Amino acid sequence: MSRIAKRLIVLLGLLVVHGTVNADDYETFERKVRPLLVEHCYECHSAGAKTLHGGLRLDTAEGVRQGGDSGAAVVAGKPDESLLIETVRYDGDIQMPPDGKLDADDLATLTNWVRQGAAFPPSEQTEQARHGAIDFDEGRRFWSFQPVQRQPLPDVGGSDWPQTRLDSFVLAAMQRQGLAPTDRADRVTLLRRLCFDLTGLPPTPAMVGDFVQDESPDAYRRLVERLLDSPQYGEKWGRWWLDMARYTDRTASWLYQTGQSHFYRDWVVDALNQDMPYDEFVRRQLATDLMPETGPSDLPALGFISLSPTYWKELKLPCEIIKVIVADEWEERVDAVSRTFLGLTVACARCHDHKFDPISTEDYYALAGIFASCRQVERPLVPEEEYEPVRRARERVAELEAEITKRKREKPLPTETIEKLTAEIQSIKASTPQYDMPMANALSEESLFVVRAGKTAQDGTKLEYRAQPRDLPAFIRGNPNRPGNIVPRRFLTVLAEHPEPYQNGSGRLELAESIVTEAAPLTARVIVNRIWLAHFGTGLVDTPSNFGTQGSSPSHPELLEDLAAHFIDSGWSLKQLHRQILLSATWQQSSSAAAESFQRDPENRWLSRMNQRRLTFEEWRDSMLMASNELTQTIGGPSIDLDANGNRRRTLYATVHRRDMSPTLMVHDFPDPTQHSPKRTPTITALQGLYALNGPLLLNQSQSLVTRLEREVPHDPAAQIDRLYWLLFSRPPDDRELRIGMQFLKPADNDSPAARLQQYAHALLVSNQALFVE
Repeated sequence: MSRIAKRLIVLLGLLVVHGTVNADDYETFERKVRPLLVEHCYECHSAGAKTLHGGLRLDTAEGVRQGGDSGAAVVAGKPDESLLIETVRYDGDIQMPPDGKLDADDLATLTNWVRQGAAFPPSEQTEQARHGAIDFDEGRRFWSFQPVQRQPLPDVGGSDWPQTRLDSFVLAAMQRQGLAPTDRADRVTLLRRLCFDLTGLPPTPAMVGDFVQDESPDAYRRLVERLLDSPQYGEKWGRWWLDMARYTDRTASWLYQTGQSHFYRDWVVDALNQDMPYDEFVRRQLATDLMPETGPSDLPALGFISLSPTYWKELKLPCEIIKVIVADEWEERVDAVSRTFLGLTVACARCHDHKFDPISTEDYYALAGIFASCRQVERPLVPEEEYEPVRRARERVAELEAEITKRKREKPLPTETIEKLTAEIQSIKASTPQYDMPMANALSEESLFVVRAGKTAQDGTKLEYRAQPRDLPAFIRGNPNRPGNIVPRRFLTVLAEHPEPYQNGSGRLELAESIVTEAAPLTARVIVNRIWLAHFGTGLVDTPSNFGTQGSSPSHPELLEDLAAHFIDSGWSLKQLHRQILLSATWQQSSSAAAESFQRDPENRWLSRMNQRRLTFEEWRDSMLMASNELTQTIGGPSIDLDANGNRRRTLYATVHRRDMSPTLMVHDFPDPTQHSPKRTPTITALQGLYALNGPLLLNQSQSLVTRLEREVPHDPAAQIDRLYWLLFSRPPDDRELRIGMQFLKPADNDSPAARLQQYAHALLVSNQALFVE
């Protein structure tokens, strides 16, 4: 056995995987870790190796578990105790790879992989890795790629419980599991749940009184309509969409930014409030500038792509390095679009055919070519002819500013010349109408080419934008410096039996059309599942951005099919989908159920009760501001720093910084704006507890509540407790709660009544009742 083979065996002989892994762990492995193994190990340690060195295979989970002639190399979760990490760090006697140390990013990738459990897909799945062409016909038989159609209602034994079609499917599944539905939630609980679900805000005491006293049979239905029509609906669900769109207001200081990102956020809010059909919602975010029926005022829709993360490109470096950075940006676009709209991890096919789904490397580069053919730019919100004088003025100002910069380097300083140039700039700005008109983050039809700035690599790099679209070559193992065959821009083969090359510019509009026509069944399933997840806390499919073979199977397949078919038939209306769910008996169930329900179905997979839901930080903060009567409900506009003095706007309008995220948001599970976020993952941490006890938001809002109470019900502790409960929990206190409150508010030697009341209000603000919705 060769020395290198022995080292490889020691290095990667056994990868121990323990703990619970999910589809996201496998996706990370396929996108980040496997390409490193492919590049450095597979030539000698895979099924495709001419000679299998050391009896070690690293392309299947079985081969990895069995190892070779040496022992374990990984202690899952403990990189510092893993021989794998020691050797790639070049810290010990064995140093791998033998032809040179991995770069820092690759080292971090392997270290993080081990730290997070060293997930490696099971061999029965990786054995599906193909050595020849993908069988797309077989791939199309997978459930999520099938045509969608309305399903016959199941037999539920004559039960009168179902209120909508979806209830019949849910009840039938319950009955098969020996479960029964829980009683309907009481009116106050239902109202509070509904208000938070649709608007992200609690009901006012007046709303509670009106709804409880309204005995008309359509009271609840009218309430649903009222909340769907409120402007706050778009704000709540706009934030839901921005999680997936990796929205940001600002990015790193060394990257170009405009400060006008809020136009995209406001466009999303308005589109949802107007109930823009979802297929149109998709088209406009990918290609509104190519649609003849839309105008410049709609350009902010392109923020889904134009606000994508960008990476620093040091043009003094060789173009071979910059090509990799640009290719990484294209990968990010493919990943965000495919996961958001199609629920597919297409970016996993950058380096090789997808290991699990019928997605080829050619499919990946067919989509990547679309994003290589468009450029992130600023565009005016007025017609081009109206903007033309402003364009000329701005170009002249840029020339003058460059001249001033040049002159400032002269000695002696030409003060008089600089003053004249400065005066000319001021004159141009003053004499040009709408010189400071806002600009939207948008796109233009220009292809990016990364070329050498001179004859040699040492001459640096130049970025060239050309008016014609471009088709990319399939990069060998994902490396743009190893181009393969050219791949025409087109749609995914598994979703279009004979995909035709896109001919209309970059192909963005054709891509959008393909997503909502050829892929309509999949697109509808994905968005229906996302809405369901937002309402119930769990999706019918637990992996909302992975509808491939590594994703979860639907818990209620017929229900998902029926909802998706109805969604398309109803004109892709999101509000109509909300109605179906919110008017169902399933959604109106109580979260308090018999012990048998919890014993038989602890995870509530079969929906025999409602799930309790923890408020997002945005909902928690907004509800506090509303309780203290300080919430400013102005719609839209530029963002403001979350912790700025006097910031009383909804948290939707807090500045999201891609690089320097607000610590408050980070502590409270806010999604990473550098990547698509399929769903929020709530945590309970010590930092959250410390924030609840000592954070300025809680201290300020408890004081603001006291100010309101002293104004509305002064010098009456019992009335103040009652008012607090109504403002925070939408109900009066019970006898025990009132007794505890009165005991706490008794005068103390060291505390004033106002201080005791503030402490009491603070305690209620951080209680479970303030943090959860039943």
